Parts: sequence; structure tokens; C-alpha cells
Amino acid sequence: MIFCPTCANMLTLAKSNQDDYRFTCASCPYEYPMRGKQYVETNYLTRKQADDVLGGEDSWKNVDSIEATCPKCDHRRAFYMQIQIRSADEPSTTFYRCTRPECAHQWKEN
Repeated sequence: MIFCPTCANMLTLAKSNQDDYRFTCASCPYEYPMRGKQYVETNYLTRKQADDVLGGEDSWKNVDSIEATCPKCDHRRAFYMQIQIRSADEPSTTFYRCTRPECAHQWKEN
């Protein structure tokens, strides 16, 4: 994909009268002429690092613990917090984290 340097819209492939191909912008008069009939360009996109939606390690410091079985290590105690992640008429989502420091597995229940 090639983008217009003027307005940042994606350029589309068009054929001119002389059997030459060019990329054109749909919203401005910008044109990018192609040399030859074949055009191949590969750009690998890098993924950005996902943010922790729960707030990271600091959000688990002042939470209560409850009897809950960890699905990973079968430990019987877990920290928990409830967060409203959907609309107000939906129930809160409960997030759990295993209290065993070696495990620290996180899971949720709706």
C-alpha cells in the first residue's frame, strides 16, 4: 500500500492512456507514476506493545484476597478486583490473580 504524501489517503492503481500504470489519489490530484508494468513492494508492519488494561503491577497491591482455585496451579487463594468494562446495565467483570508468587496467573469471570 502506498499513501498520498499530501493528504495521507491510500493511493489506488489506475491505467493511463499509454498502457502505463500509476497510483492516483482519490481526494487530491497527486499521481505516482510507475516505471514498468510490474510493481512489488513488501512492507512488514511492526506490532505495538499491548497495554495492560488492568493497570499493571501497581493495581494489584491494595486488593483483597478470596478463596478461589487457580486454574493453572490449583492454589486455593487468589486476589480479586471487580471492574465495569462493559455498559452500565451489564454486570461487573471479576478479575483474579493467584496469590502464589511463583504462579501469579490471572483470569476473569463475567
